[in-house]
Amino acid sequence: MANVSSQDLGNEPIGKLLIRQAVPASIGILVMSLNILVDTIFVGNWIGSTAIAAINVVLPVSFFIAALGMAIGIGGSSMISRALGANNTIKALKTFGNQLTLTLLFTVTFAVFGLYFVDTLIPAFGGKGNIFEPAKVYYEIILYGVPILGFVMMGNNVIRAEGKPKFAMYAMLIPSVGNLVLDYIFINVLGYGMAGAAWATTGSYVVAFLFIFWYFLSDNSELKINFSHFKLQKAIVSEIASLGFVTLARQAVVSVTFLLVNNALFNFGGETSVTAYAIVGRMMMFVLFPVFGITQGFIPIAGFNYGAEKYERVKESIYTAIKYATILGTIVFIGLMFFPEIITKWFTSDPDVIRITPNNMRWAFAAVPILALQLIGAAYFQAVGKALPALLLTLTRQAIFFIPLMYILPVYFGELGIWIAFPISDVLSTLVTGYFLKREINKTLVDKI
Repeated sequence: MANVSSQDLGNEPIGKLLIRQAVPASIGILVMSLNILVDTIFVGNWIGSTAIAAINVVLPVSFFIAALGMAIGIGGSSMISRALGANNTIKALKTFGNQLTLTLLFTVTFAVFGLYFVDTLIPAFGGKGNIFEPAKVYYEIILYGVPILGFVMMGNNVIRAEGKPKFAMYAMLIPSVGNLVLDYIFINVLGYGMAGAAWATTGSYVVAFLFIFWYFLSDNSELKINFSHFKLQKAIVSEIASLGFVTLARQAVVSVTFLLVNNALFNFGGETSVTAYAIVGRMMMFVLFPVFGITQGFIPIAGFNYGAEKYERVKESIYTAIKYATILGTIVFIGLMFFPEIITKWFTSDPDVIRITPNNMRWAFAAVPILALQLIGAAYFQAVGKALPALLLTLTRQAIFFIPLMYILPVYFGELGIWIAFPISDVLSTLVTGYFLKREINKTLVDKI
């Protein structure tokens, strides 16, 4: 597969270009998600089902801190794509330098904060009873590597903004494969248990960081910065913050959602229900990889062409991305509706978990075929630098609809109410996003063509 340069983003046919951008992104997400999936299977079979719940408790904290790097990466990458499209190389370089400085400052600060309040945060995120001790072991080790993960997430998005999807894919493949190898060594061979699982994950972050560091020093990258670019500039930081806040808010809501759902399910069904949610959450990361891949491939195409004022190509990229992602989402939906029992048994042999998880999984994924419109629509506004609508549409799915529904519906349906809140919130957020995206296309893109 030929690599794509930044200028090709404005010239190649949209369908061909989207495939070139999305396939490496999808492969990278697939392997990363497969890594999380297999890691969970290893932990469940080699340590126990309680260990799965323990890792799920830690995820909100580590995800949030890693999301700082992702937010800075995506916010700055939108700027870099548009700057490259407008042939403004100086702005692209200054943006990248500011991204590096911001990532260092924020990820280290929050990692220190997270370690200091470890005994408060773990119970708050559902780490109670037998879950607390293994969660604490995993949490403390993971947080040592989270700042490194922040740089990895930031750098990966910048690589994609340069139009280098293959290298972005490699940056996701290398740590994923490394983590599985280290899992086997630390857990199965050396018998380090939860500590082994945590050190395997942290070690994989280091490997990914070294690869990305090499990439930006090599001739593959167009962004050759010097020390002057590291100096924070108010205008650049402000734009990175406004666009990156969309991603940060989304990840923060994911963390809050984990917290709330873990606690709500613990109150209904104890550790068994929390474990079921952990399995469903892993599958959500894994099976939606092609939809997320198309979304990631779409962002630099839309951003570059918007910066180059090629609005017909922007419009075409929106419709093409939604079409491809909807087809793939429907295929995922069919598989999950028919085989949830088999999937559950990959993770655990616990009969109680196997009994309750399949139907819950069906409910959680019931609206997957229409989810593409919501994801692409919110991503479009972020790609073209429109932070406020991107933020609002990003928050509709979980913050505006899901969280209220997960409190209201259990009053009438018990634990089932938490699970049916997933598809209802997906449908409502898709309708809202579809309305605003259609209005944007008619009033902004069509008028400028």
